[in-house]
Amino acid sequence: MKIPKAIQHLIESFERLPGIGPKTAQRLTFYLLHVPQGELDSFAQALQQLKGNTVLCSLCYTVDEQDPCSICASNDRDKKTICVVEQPLDVLALEKNGKYRGVYHVLHGKIDPLNNIGPDEIYIGQLLRRIKDATNGKSIEEIILATNPTMEGEATAMYIAKQLKVPASPAGGQSEKLKISRIGRGLPVGADLEYADEVTLERAMEGRSEY
Repeated sequence: MKIPKAIQHLIESFERLPGIGPKTAQRLTFYLLHVPQGELDSFAQALQQLKGNTVLCSLCYTVDEQDPCSICASNDRDKKTICVVEQPLDVLALEKNGKYRGVYHVLHGKIDPLNNIGPDEIYIGQLLRRIKDATNGKSIEEIILATNPTMEGEATAMYIAKQLKVPASPAGGQSEKLKISRIGRGLPVGADLEYADEVTLERAMEGRSEY
């Protein structure tokens, strides 16, 4: 039996998504065949608006509807503390319990030599410049390295910490007393922030240690 082109194209599109194999792609496609056309139109519209109605924050590089994002633009946040995470989903996870009141920096990845991802492929350079510039004359006091406790996440945290410990030039706006900490207890090795519960994340933030 020859599969109609429309079905085959959608299956191939699903297969490009992370975590979706051929069988899952087929099940999703044939499920959508039974969905009313109106719901399919709404789904298609949501996909079309995904990129058009979102932007990357020019300060922290999280995803929002505005630039700067709602967190960076808020006067209620502690701008002297920056939590460095791998993905925008990690920001959502940490924001759920409402305990952390600083701002963020999203790397959009991690250093992964096996997949040819180095420091230049993610937003590490922008983080270093952000700290050096210390906008509005207010220096950064603490950097919380909240990359995932995986081999690549640890390597990324170590690289950033090493770069930050290089003595700052007198012309830079950054204080030499910058505290660099790493999230601690609560997160098992190999875990991802986005899958952790609120209590675990709160303990990880409270138990951070100086790097």
